[in-house]
Amino acid sequence: MMPGNPDFGTFGRFVETPAGEMPEEMKQAYDYTVKLRGLVPGPHKIWLANPKLSRTIVPTGAYFQTDSSLTKAEIEIVTNVINGHWGAAYGNYEHEKIGIEQGHLDAEKVANLIAGLPTSFDDPRQQVVYELSSALAGARVVPVGLFRRAQDLIGDAGIVDVTALMGWFTTVSLTLMAYDVPSNATGLDQ
Repeated sequence: MMPGNPDFGTFGRFVETPAGEMPEEMKQAYDYTVKLRGLVPGPHKIWLANPKLSRTIVPTGAYFQTDSSLTKAEIEIVTNVINGHWGAAYGNYEHEKIGIEQGHLDAEKVANLIAGLPTSFDDPRQQVVYELSSALAGARVVPVGLFRRAQDLIGDAGIVDVTALMGWFTTVSLTLMAYDVPSNATGLDQ
């Protein structure tokens, strides 16, 4: 921690270790993250504090970057629904930008997803992904009719991807919230 302010770090409350100063196990986890993700984004910076966990959790995020049965737009729908549910400033800020700037979603829809306001999608897959993730984030039962529509449109693989992605971003959000990472955090440039 920085002297004089126990809540100040390099990434929210977290004090990052420069890559050149990392203990061997942490450096291996850092290198592994860079290999799979191309960089060490957001909560990955914090997960390096537990290198064994970091090496097990990083592949999940990488899966959603390259191999998911969901489209990029569908991933951002789920991500913004669950990030909005948890309210982690950094996660909401980053995925609002990603959803809009990468052309996956319209700005008004992203704002509604994060705020928990109703929205709709013309694409039937996107609509069912939105409804399924909203039902789950709201701690409601998934009605049989919604479940059947989801099976028809995205299949069981898609349903599993939605639920695992929600769990993943719950972990992301809670990590960011525990370390009070603000929306504009950048961390060490490494």
